[in-house]
Amino acid sequence: MLEKTYPYYLANEARTSSEMMDVYDKFSGEIATRVAVPDAQATEEAIRAAVQAAGPMKRFKPWARQAVLQHCVKRFQERYDELAMALCIEAGKPIKDAAGEVTRLIETFRIAADEAVRVNGETLNLELAARLDGYHGFTRRVPLGPVSFITPFNFPLNLVAHKVAPAIAAGCPFVLKPSEKTPIGALIIGQVLAETDLPKGAFSVLTLDGKHATPLVEDERLKLLSFTGGQIGWDLKARAGHKKVTLELGGNASCIVDADQHANLDKVIERLIFGAFYQSGQSCISVQRIYAHASLYEELKQRLVAAVKQLKAGDPKDKSVFLGPMIDEAAATRLEGWINEAQQAGGKILCGGKRKGNMLEATVMEQVPKDAKVNRMEVFGPFVLLVPFENIDDAFAMVNDSDYGLQAGIFTNSLAHGMRAWDELEQGGVIVNDVPSFRVDNMPYGGVKLSGVGREGVRYAIEDMSEIRLMVMRET
Repeated sequence: MLEKTYPYYLANEARTSSEMMDVYDKFSGEIATRVAVPDAQATEEAIRAAVQAAGPMKRFKPWARQAVLQHCVKRFQERYDELAMALCIEAGKPIKDAAGEVTRLIETFRIAADEAVRVNGETLNLELAARLDGYHGFTRRVPLGPVSFITPFNFPLNLVAHKVAPAIAAGCPFVLKPSEKTPIGALIIGQVLAETDLPKGAFSVLTLDGKHATPLVEDERLKLLSFTGGQIGWDLKARAGHKKVTLELGGNASCIVDADQHANLDKVIERLIFGAFYQSGQSCISVQRIYAHASLYEELKQRLVAAVKQLKAGDPKDKSVFLGPMIDEAAATRLEGWINEAQQAGGKILCGGKRKGNMLEATVMEQVPKDAKVNRMEVFGPFVLLVPFENIDDAFAMVNDSDYGLQAGIFTNSLAHGMRAWDELEQGGVIVNDVPSFRVDNMPYGGVKLSGVGREGVRYAIEDMSEIRLMVMRET
């Protein structure tokens, strides 16, 4: 179970406050715990401490950074069940999925521990002409300095890990604002980091709401803002001044099922259901649009709908439950409204569509108008639509007919179609023979168009949090 209260962390130390914030059990709606809320002075102190820690963190040796990350791996393994239950309660994530996220948290910190001692430079050949004889070039990566992170509610552990672990590996002090809806995972990470010998001021975890996080966006002393969330990220980028900004802003991911997949439909449908309805579709790379070849469309539709109707919904603490609640009733009401709008415009509900509180049924639709919100925008809920296509070029065009471009998937036995998808789809990543919801924590992850700028993935985040220093040496 959760503790009765949790502190925030300022300059490596736990802090209490007279102001407390309630954190709710997303299934029962009851208050699960309360967390301390920092004031404006605490936020200023956190930024100042991060600035002061920039030098000590830069001098904190790679092996020492690795040791910190390895300590985290060990402690997260020891607190595995606690972390999973915290996720289940604060995010409403089915316990099996919560356990899977704890595993990814551990993997992300382990990858970062390996990378911490591999932050290397290169030797450059500068002897390109006779006038350059005797000149040699060398580069190395150095920490960017103090950075700030803002993370969303849907992956309260692993999305925090994808910012925090690379920052430690790169040698950057940081100030983190987790989602106020799901802060407990980040606070447990802070509790574990407080056990290490990180330099004073190396980290702060501030349980702020959005309107009080302005300094993390606008303060020029911070050298990078990494934000994962909705389209408000573009506004944050405009306000961030001269600092570097990386944004992961979601999508409306598509998956193509090619004509040669008749024999593979069992596996394809299993993966489509996972991709569309895993943690109630509250993932930036959740399958939202399925384009199936006309020759197998009817069979896929019937079998998919039948399987979706069998998904068990309910209390996420029950290990047999696949579909838990959405993050709150407002989110479920929003998506219910979008579904109703699409239906009124001619869309057909094949299953689902009904809501009770923040529990929305797994919903499948077809014949959805192109301009419907459930087609054009990010639904971020348990919803998928089906569309038939006649040739692969039509499928590629429909995938690209989107303002987003995070990841897409294609099931095909054709190497040519897989390679063309990679060439032609306007996406940050293309997943061949699996759903776009696939992610491994060392791969470059991020999107184009409205899906954001920059790439996550431990090594790529380390590169964002460091800068290249050049030295040129002339033989004498």
